[in-house]
Amino acid sequence: MPLFVYVLGLAVFAQGTSEFMVSGLVPGIAGDLSVPVGAAAALTSAYAVGMIVGAPAMAVLSARWPRRRALAGFLTAFVVVHVIGAVTTSFPLLFGTRVIAAIVNAGFLAVAMPVAVAMAPRGKQTRATAVLLAGITLSCVAGVPAGAVLGDLAGWRSAFWAVAALCLPALVLVFRSAPADAADPHAVSIRREARELKAPPVRQAMLLGALVNGATFATFAFLAVIATDVAHLPAGAVSGLLAAFGVGAFLGVTVAGRTGDGELRRGLVFGLCALPVGWTVLAMAGTQPIALFVVTAVQGGLSFGCGSALVARVMHVAPGAPTLAGSFATVALNAGAFLGPVLAGFVTESTGDYRYAIWISAAITILALPLVLRRKVPMPS
Repeated sequence: MPLFVYVLGLAVFAQGTSEFMVSGLVPGIAGDLSVPVGAAAALTSAYAVGMIVGAPAMAVLSARWPRRRALAGFLTAFVVVHVIGAVTTSFPLLFGTRVIAAIVNAGFLAVAMPVAVAMAPRGKQTRATAVLLAGITLSCVAGVPAGAVLGDLAGWRSAFWAVAALCLPALVLVFRSAPADAADPHAVSIRREARELKAPPVRQAMLLGALVNGATFATFAFLAVIATDVAHLPAGAVSGLLAAFGVGAFLGVTVAGRTGDGELRRGLVFGLCALPVGWTVLAMAGTQPIALFVVTAVQGGLSFGCGSALVARVMHVAPGAPTLAGSFATVALNAGAFLGPVLAGFVTESTGDYRYAIWISAAITILALPLVLRRKVPMPS
């Protein structure tokens, strides 16, 4: 795999840390800015909104830009909005910086994903996609727990400063190593690619991705308060729980990247069917610390493994949309990441019991089962 693909993975690691770290900072942000826990948790949804809006818009806007300029510009803007977020005392402004950060993150991914696939050796395109997604899952393993610890020791603002600093090495390497050429303007047809995305297998994969990610983030956005208020763990245990989720997620993406080929095979079908069982077990046994850690890790692996495989499937079944396929797969995942926490937040605020966030995850994945079991496309053994 070319070295620059891993440089892109480093940048995605920094951005993934930002996207997910708020889950471990929710109590601190809520207390410091005097907002309800549900409002602070909605910062995760704010990021998802930015990704939903930004992914297709930035993909179209940057389609003919020189790739080095596009990647560096998006990453520079990402640093700037994190500095603003670190110093603001206004929750609405913090909310706005999360949306903008997500838009430029979406722009970066819209350029980085086709670049990584194009640079990968023949037959290893799925692996290139997995390297980028591994950057996200590694942020769960290392970046997010570290942010939670840093937030606990020095306040939530320090985590925002750390993300800005973490982006700088990747930014230098992008300036030095990114391809400077632009896409062939005659080879990019947004209208043709949009038609490609209407195919039933593409729509099926994107809907499944939205449901899987909605379930994932319905619980993930509330993991910190589930640990402290439901399982009655000390605040210091939150980083360990997030790390457990991240380890599982990394393993899931790694397995999907090495074994997946974009087909809806038995392994992916099994994972999609196992997800509602796992969320149900977590909802019923999550008050026990050992069960909470173990099942959280398993669900991290299943959720991110299935999500990674579904992104690869979108790219596989939409070969005629190299510019838009990755960005619309991102839209699907983040539509779920937005709606899941919103629904979970509404239910938990109404009931006063954060375990209902996990039950929402179970219900969402059950909704995905008819799409999986109906198998509108052939499923090789």
